[in-house]
Amino acid sequence: MAIGSQPSLSTSPAARWDETTEQGLLDAALPLAADRGWTQGLVLAAAAKLGLSSAEADLLLPHGPADLAALLSRRHDDLTLAALAGTDPASLKMRQRISLGILTRLDIASAEGQALHRWAGYLALPHHLPLALRLVWESADRVWRWAGDTATDENHYSKRALVAGILTSAMAVRLSSGAEASNALVAARIDNVMAFETWKAKLKPSDFAKDLASALGKMRYG
Repeated sequence: MAIGSQPSLSTSPAARWDETTEQGLLDAALPLAADRGWTQGLVLAAAAKLGLSSAEADLLLPHGPADLAALLSRRHDDLTLAALAGTDPASLKMRQRISLGILTRLDIASAEGQALHRWAGYLALPHHLPLALRLVWESADRVWRWAGDTATDENHYSKRALVAGILTSAMAVRLSSGAEASNALVAARIDNVMAFETWKAKLKPSDFAKDLASALGKMRYG
């Protein structure tokens, strides 16, 4: 499935094979990523592990490692929501909901170990910035939807920019300094704001871009 496509609603055997085999490719790729890096070679090695030809790999992942990166991010989003399913967001204050969503997302991703470092290094390359933006925006959107956000005006975008910026910065810190440091960063970014509405009002579109560029730089160079 191409990185820009939407999940298929079809239940045909062909559609199920497509989606199942994509996930199989991702499963096969993750243990190989530490040695091979997040590359087309990784995609082909994973395909060979499943007995697929390079042509079949190209059919499933036409953008190669970019599609594989999107699959991993969206898997982490799905696993995050599954982990949060036992918590009623209405029982928490909004800041608590967002903090829990972000920390859960970080914990889920971090379970990948060295593969996550390779994935992050790939997305940190300048020419992969559009993909990185798209994926972190999707993650932020799913956290907000779980938290109960129903905004349809400009607040919809500012809220997601805020969480996307925190997610990216915290992931960079998690990769370089560990869970304790990243959790402290998340707490600071939220608790230093006197009120959520004040935080939202002060946000500028350029702030998100600056946060993302800085975090991606840390992922790439340490």
